[in-house]
Amino acid sequence: MAYRPVIGITLGDPASIGPEIVVKAVAGPVIRNFCRPLVVGDAATVRRALASTSLSLAVHPVARVADARFVPGELDLLEVSVPGVEDVVWGKVQAVAGRAAFACVERAVGAALEGEVDALTTAPLQKEALKAAGIPFVGHTEILASLTGTDDPLTMFETKELRIFFLTRHLSLTEAIRRITVEGTRDALVRAAAALERLGAERPRLALAALNPHAGENGLFGDEEARLLAPAVAATREAGVDVEGPLPADSVFWHAARGRYDAVMSLYHDQGHVAAKMYDFERTVSLTHGLPFLRTSVDHGTAFDIAGTGTASPVSMEEAISAAARYAGVLRKGTGTGAARRAR
Repeated sequence: MAYRPVIGITLGDPASIGPEIVVKAVAGPVIRNFCRPLVVGDAATVRRALASTSLSLAVHPVARVADARFVPGELDLLEVSVPGVEDVVWGKVQAVAGRAAFACVERAVGAALEGEVDALTTAPLQKEALKAAGIPFVGHTEILASLTGTDDPLTMFETKELRIFFLTRHLSLTEAIRRITVEGTRDALVRAAAALERLGAERPRLALAALNPHAGENGLFGDEEARLLAPAVAATREAGVDVEGPLPADSVFWHAARGRYDAVMSLYHDQGHVAAKMYDFERTVSLTHGLPFLRTSVDHGTAFDIAGTGTASPVSMEEAISAAARYAGVLRKGTGTGAARRAR
C-alpha cells in the first residue's frame, strides 16, 4: 500500500469559516485516500463546527501524534488548550480567537519540526484578532518564519497548471516597488527554481513579470525594467536558471497557465493574487518554501460574514490538503538536483 503522509491541519481563527471547512474536508470521502489528516486545535471549536455543518464525526482528542488512530468516522485532534476559546462568537474579531489561532500554528509547527507530521495545511488567520491578542505578526508567513528561524520564506500559489511566486507580499505598493533590487530579484528567482526542482520539476523555466505597462515600452512608462529587472534576469541566467523577462504582466500569467513557463515571479501582492484568483478562486493553493517542512494553505480569508452558517465551501481546503499530501510524497523521495539547486 502506498505511503499516506500525516498532514497536520490547523483550524485557523475559531471565529472564522476555518473550523467549518476543516471538518468538511476531513469528513469528505476523498482526503483519507491519500493522507492521514490530523486536526490541530481545541475540541470545543471542532464540535461547534461539526454542529454548524451538521456533520457526525466522532472527535478523538490526542495529546501525542503517535496516539492518533486515523480511522473512518473519526476526527483525530491534536489538542491545543486555550482558556476562554469555548466562548468565541462566530464572525467577530476577538483577542481570545487570535490567541487560539496562534497556539494552533505553534503546536503544529512543533509537530512538524519533530518529524511527527509530514506537512502542514493551515486555515485562515484574522490579522486584527492577532493584533488584539498581542501577537506581533501579520500572518502565517511571518509566524512560520519566526517559529522556525527561517529568513525570508518564499510564497508560491498553485492554481491548476499555473504557479506564481511573489517577490514581495504584504507591503504597500509604494514600499513593494522600493524594495525591488537586482540582487533581491535574482535571489528570489534562483530560490524559486530550486523550489520547483524540489517539487519534481526538471530544469524549470521561469518568467519574470514586468512592473510597468507593456514592460515599460523601452522607457516610455518607467525605467525599472531596464534598470532593475533586465539585469536581474541576466544575473539569474548566469546562475544557471532558465528565466525569461521582464514580460508584460497582462499576458505572462496566461502564457504560464498554458504551459509556456513552469512559474511566474510576481513583483507584488495583487499582481499575482488577481491572476491566480481569476483563474480559479476556489482551487488556488498557497505553498510556503524555505521552511524546514512543507506548508500549504487555502488562499482565501476568514469570511466572517458567513462564519457559523455551515455554507462555506471546503474546496480550497481540500485542494490545499491534497497538495500537501502530493508534494510530501515527492519530497520524501528527495527529488531534484539541477542547476537552480547548485546555484543557491
